Amino acid sequence: MAKRRVMVPAEEVDLSTVKYEPEAIQAPHLTGFVFKLFVRIIEAPVIGSLIISYLKKQNRIVQMLRNTVIPEAPMFKPEFPPQEPESGVVAVDEDGGPEDRVESSLKCLPHYDLAGRWNGDQALPFQYWKIRDYAYAYRSRLVTPYMVAERIIPIIEEFGSKRPPAPLLISFDAEEVRKQAAASTQRFEEGKPLSILDGIFMAIKDDIDCLPHPSKGGSTWLHEVRSVKKDAVSVSKLRSCGVIFLGKTNMHEFGMGTTGNNPNYGTTRNPHAPERYTGGSSSGPAAIVASGLCSAALGTDGGGSIRIPSSLCGVVGLKTTYGRTDMRGCTCDCGTVEILGPIASTVEDVMLVYAAILGSSPADRISLRPSVPCLPILSSYDGLNALGSLRLGKYTAWFNDVNSTDISDKCEDVLDLLCKTHGCEMVEIVIPELHEMRNSHLVSIGSEMLCSVNPDCDDGKDVRMTYDTRTSLALFQSFTASDYVAAQCLRRRIMYHHMEIFKKVDVIVTPTTGLSYAVYHRSKSSWTSCHFCACGL
Repeated sequence: MAKRRVMVPAEEVDLSTVKYEPEAIQAPHLTGFVFKLFVRIIEAPVIGSLIISYLKKQNRIVQMLRNTVIPEAPMFKPEFPPQEPESGVVAVDEDGGPEDRVESSLKCLPHYDLAGRWNGDQALPFQYWKIRDYAYAYRSRLVTPYMVAERIIPIIEEFGSKRPPAPLLISFDAEEVRKQAAASTQRFEEGKPLSILDGIFMAIKDDIDCLPHPSKGGSTWLHEVRSVKKDAVSVSKLRSCGVIFLGKTNMHEFGMGTTGNNPNYGTTRNPHAPERYTGGSSSGPAAIVASGLCSAALGTDGGGSIRIPSSLCGVVGLKTTYGRTDMRGCTCDCGTVEILGPIASTVEDVMLVYAAILGSSPADRISLRPSVPCLPILSSYDGLNALGSLRLGKYTAWFNDVNSTDISDKCEDVLDLLCKTHGCEMVEIVIPELHEMRNSHLVSIGSEMLCSVNPDCDDGKDVRMTYDTRTSLALFQSFTASDYVAAQCLRRRIMYHHMEIFKKVDVIVTPTTGLSYAVYHRSKSSWTSCHFCACGL
C-alpha cells in the first residue's frame, strides 16, 4: 500500500527545514527508430498505461498528486492579489485606443539619443534598427516602409529555400507584405502615420490568428478544422497602430516542447549559432527578432515558451501577467496558464508593443478583477536611480542549479553590477515545494492542452502529430480528474509561498534557463525526458 503523505498548511511550513533537491528526471533518452517504437508502445491501451504509470511513480508524480493530503482549497484560475500603489509608474487606460497607450508608453521612455544612434551617418546598420530608429528614418524621409519591405522579402524567401529547411516563417505572402508596406508609406507621405508603430515589421507566432494566414499551431492539419475569419484581438490592436505583419512564424508543434524542433516544416535555427536550437516553443518569433529582420514579434507562453527562446537567442521576452492581454483569436485561448506577449531586441521595444496589446478580455475582467495596468517611467531613472531601491530575492541553491557554471557565474556578475553600481539589495530567500510546483504546472497545462485537441484526436488526427507531441499526449491522457484538482490545490499553496516572498523582496532573480544553448539534432526526434519535468522548467 502506498504511504500516505499529509502536508501541513502552507502558512505553517518551516522554511528553515527546507532543503533544495535538484530535479533528477527518470525517463529514457531515445532517438530515431527506437524513439518512434517507444511512442507506439506507450500509445497501446494496456502496456502503454503501465509504462506511463511506472515513469510517473519514478518521478514522484503519483506520490505528490494521489498519495498526498493537501489542506488548501483548489485555485482553478489565477487571482490578482491586493496590491499597493507603486511609485515610478504611470497607469494606462486599457479601454482606450491602442494608439493612445503607445503614445503614453513613448513618453515613459528615455530621450531618444539621435546623435548617439545616427552620428550624422545615414548608413546606420540596417539589420538592428529598433522601433524608434525606424520611426526617425521614416519621418526624416531617409527610408520608406516599402523600401524596407523590398530588403526583407528576399531574405525571408532565402531562409525558406535552405536545405535542410530552416524557415523563420511557415506562412508568408510577399505581395501581402508589399501591400501593407505601400499603405504605410502612403500614410507617411501624407503626414498621417497612425502611431510610432506605423511601418514597424512584426511576425506572429503560428498559434495566433493573423489574416490572411492560416493558424496551424506548427502542425500539418489544424487549419483544416479551424479556419481563421478575423485577426486575434492583439493582432487587431497592432494593425490599428500601423504595424506591418510579415507572416506566421515557425514554432514547436502545438507549443508542446522547449526546443523549437519541428519536423513538419523544418526547425528554425539559432541565428547566433545555426548548429544550435532556438529554444521553444516560440522559436520563430525569437529567431526572427534575433536575426534583425524585424523589431518585434508576438509569441505565447505557458511554461517558458517566450522566455526560453528569448534567452537562448539573446533577445527580450515578456510573459505578461495572466489576463493582461486578451487571448481571443489564439488557438490556446481557453486555458488558465497560457498568455500572449511580445518579443523584441530591447526592453523599450517590448514596452511599446505591450502597451499596444494590453487589455483584459471581458470575461477575465469579470472573473479576475485585475488591477489597473501600469508602465514604468524609464525616462526618470537616470535622475532618481530607482534601481537602488530594489530588493532582489535570490534562492542560491536553485540559482546555481544549472548545466554549466558559466551561466550562474555570468548571472552573478550581473547581480554584482546591480548591487555595486545601483545599490540594489540582495536578499537570500527560500522557495519551498519546487517539485510540487513543477508537477502542478505539468498537470494544469497538460490537461488544458489535451482538452483543446481531444475532439481532433478522436477523429484520428493524433497520428498526424509529431512523435514528440504524441509522447506528451500519452502522458497528459494519464492524468485523472483527481490529479487536476490536486494540482490546483498545490497551485494555491505555491501562490501563498510566493506572496510571502514578495513581502520581503521586489524581484526573484534566477537564470532564465539552465543552459546557454541546446545542440540541434538532425533526426526528427526530440528528448523524451523533457516531458516529465513540467515542459522543461
